[in-house]
Amino acid sequence: MNKELIIRSSSEAVDFALLKDGKLIELHKEEEKSNFQVGDIFIAKIRKPVAGLNAAFVNVGFEKDAFLHYHDLGPNLASQLKFIKLVSAGKLKDFSLKTFQFEKEIDKDGIITDILSANQSVLVQVVKEPISTKGPRISAELSLAGRFIVLVPFSDRVSISQKIEDKKEKDRLKKLVLSIKPKGFGVIVRTVAEGKNVAELEKDLQNLLGRWSAMCKKLPTAHHPSKVLGELNRASSILRDVFNDTFSGIQIDDEELYHQTKEYLQEIAPSKQSIVKFYQSNDTPIFEKYNIERQIKTSFGRTVSMSKGAYLIIEHTEALHVIDVNSGNRSNKATNQEDTAMEVNMIAAAEIARQLRLRDMGGIIVVDFIDMSNPENRKVLFDFLREEMSDDKAKHKILPPSKFGLVQITRQRVRPEVNIKTREEDPNKVNGEIEAPILIIDKITSDLERLLKTHNKVVLNTHPFVAAYLSKGFPSLRSKWFFEHKKWVKIIPRDAYTYLEYHFYDKKGNVISE
Repeated sequence: MNKELIIRSSSEAVDFALLKDGKLIELHKEEEKSNFQVGDIFIAKIRKPVAGLNAAFVNVGFEKDAFLHYHDLGPNLASQLKFIKLVSAGKLKDFSLKTFQFEKEIDKDGIITDILSANQSVLVQVVKEPISTKGPRISAELSLAGRFIVLVPFSDRVSISQKIEDKKEKDRLKKLVLSIKPKGFGVIVRTVAEGKNVAELEKDLQNLLGRWSAMCKKLPTAHHPSKVLGELNRASSILRDVFNDTFSGIQIDDEELYHQTKEYLQEIAPSKQSIVKFYQSNDTPIFEKYNIERQIKTSFGRTVSMSKGAYLIIEHTEALHVIDVNSGNRSNKATNQEDTAMEVNMIAAAEIARQLRLRDMGGIIVVDFIDMSNPENRKVLFDFLREEMSDDKAKHKILPPSKFGLVQITRQRVRPEVNIKTREEDPNKVNGEIEAPILIIDKITSDLERLLKTHNKVVLNTHPFVAAYLSKGFPSLRSKWFFEHKKWVKIIPRDAYTYLEYHFYDKKGNVISE
């Protein structure tokens, strides 16, 4: 398994595409105007605590107030408020918390109006970006994420990632962290710390303590509200969270970003620094070179095509997402309906796991798989879906398939869903829309794979533009079809056809149903 990160920069935004064996699995966009990323820390003022919600609305500088629930205050909020007061007044210049006297922990079932009041200063961290009509969701329990560890101020707890299953390794890491952990700070050990030595963990810890200290120095002169600690740029944060030994390349078309990324990789994985490449080409844009634009066009529509003629229908509502699995009108070698359903469902499960990451879909997702009567098959499907989603860093939970084939998934939603318009203006109609023309090539190819199994000679009639695209150049798509199926497809351009119209005929001139 090879992973590649392709980074495209423009004057308005930076796009990040994560490829797994050449297939697009994640797509992120960092816009210049984006001021509320997950992980950003703000010094802000309480606007209004609301006892009925047991939450407070906080002014963080966004058009809508941020939402801070009592359960997101953290047990040591009183200590944090005292710290902010002393630092802002210039009475505390040692930010290490070694000599800082902690206050009593707040009651976990308390009422917010007993703890917070209007115009009170508080440090908060964005845990969910503004989505739709809602402001950011924030927490007063701060955390600074590093490569191997997460530093939690005003805490003494040490915890190890649940994804590290080896008990000996967990015990080893806990002993290492306890030996270097500063007083007043908690530490969460991340999954990628598995097998790392104390020097690597120490270096990561000191880097995070440096960021904490730099943030605290801003507090005496900081405006309320203002950002006092920003997340790393998106390239660095993606590398921090997902980078591992399976990465085979990082391609960047912006020279400044190239140098930034190379420097960051030098810190976290010096041996892999050579995989960062500066992409220079006047002819082919970087997303075209790596076939990303095509994958975007074919992956973000309402209908998502899969292999063997199967496809997904993805519908979005305010409350949830619904995904319908369809087998398509295809001939199949399977001996019975159960085998067909199983085959299609397994293909769909892999694609659904990819779609959830690619679109960053969150909340409740209901998947209508094709019905299967065999309980063993339902269990195999459930285990396969869980395995496919195991790489997804967003928190999620999957319920087993019901007898009706329904699978319910909850997935953490921390930023707006990636929504890319894939429909284009219809050249044949006024005010009409059609699927992106590139999709027609995939549909024709998919139909041909099915038809060539039962027909020795197939004639394709299509619009002249599409006919030229299929037959010109070397090797042409038609040539590739011949090498794959050992059958030549005759293509006839038809001026009377609309752009996306096509029909197949057999050797006798009869229309073959697509």
